[in-house]
Amino acid sequence: MIQKIKSGIQSKISSVGLPVLALCWVSFFWGTTWIASKEGVKYMPALQLAAIRQFLGATLYLSYFLFNKTPWPKGKQWKTIIILSILNFVLSNGLSTWGVKYISSGLGAIIGALVPLWVVIISLFRGEKLVKLSIIGLVVGFAGVCVIFYEHLRDFLIFDFRFGIIISIISTLTWAFATLYTKKKAASFNPYFSLGIQMFISSIFLFAYLGATGSAVSLSTIPVISWVSIGYLVIFGSVLTFIAYIYALQHLPAEINSIYAYINPIIAVLLGAYILGEPLSLAIAVGGIITLFGLYLVNRSFQKSKNT
Repeated sequence: MIQKIKSGIQSKISSVGLPVLALCWVSFFWGTTWIASKEGVKYMPALQLAAIRQFLGATLYLSYFLFNKTPWPKGKQWKTIIILSILNFVLSNGLSTWGVKYISSGLGAIIGALVPLWVVIISLFRGEKLVKLSIIGLVVGFAGVCVIFYEHLRDFLIFDFRFGIIISIISTLTWAFATLYTKKKAASFNPYFSLGIQMFISSIFLFAYLGATGSAVSLSTIPVISWVSIGYLVIFGSVLTFIAYIYALQHLPAEINSIYAYINPIIAVLLGAYILGEPLSLAIAVGGIITLFGLYLVNRSFQKSKNT
């Protein structure tokens, strides 16, 4: 009897505790990757950092699944994987990494959290009917962004800052399209294996671009700090945290799992100020809170529409 109670408690802990722990991991470590990216791109082209990161991450993923003889995707699944590799990793990850070369990691993280707002806008253009709460969330989120950028109006006269903002916004737009495409063309094969394949394909595209433009630097000239940043991004950004994210996604309700999207920017802003000495102004704090509240309203509306 006692043994049954113990096994029941352990089962309960593993079914609830581990997914929550995985969500806490995602919430913290994906916030720290903005700092690692910012440090890494100081000494090398951002797209080269993204290419190396994705290639090494893919190598770890694929080695594991090939060793376990996991079946390869078939037929039309390859089309889905190639499209997602371009949207998720070549464009979204590549451009967001490039963006923090010119803007603060905290600002990049806040912009990166705007994906749900783009999903709402894209859905509007597609003629979909949206609940009032999602429209309110869109307006609130946009108002928060305006507050954040109010003190940066003069900075928009600087080409590098303007360029960093533009490509960071484009990166969130491509991630939103990838999110909608994933929902429409959800693959039936192993999602972890799919991630590895997507990373590998995207690294080929990025290396090809670097080779064609001649923008890559010699590996021997890359300083230790950049290699440390790449290693951190591979282990904590591309492998462990993605595994934790998919695990949490599979075991927790969507409204709980979405919490990470609100915590990531906070972690990035605070660590950026503490570690990198990035400015933490009242406008960023207030605007960030307003923006995240808008995102909460949007996500809340999504959950309500699913339950009705």
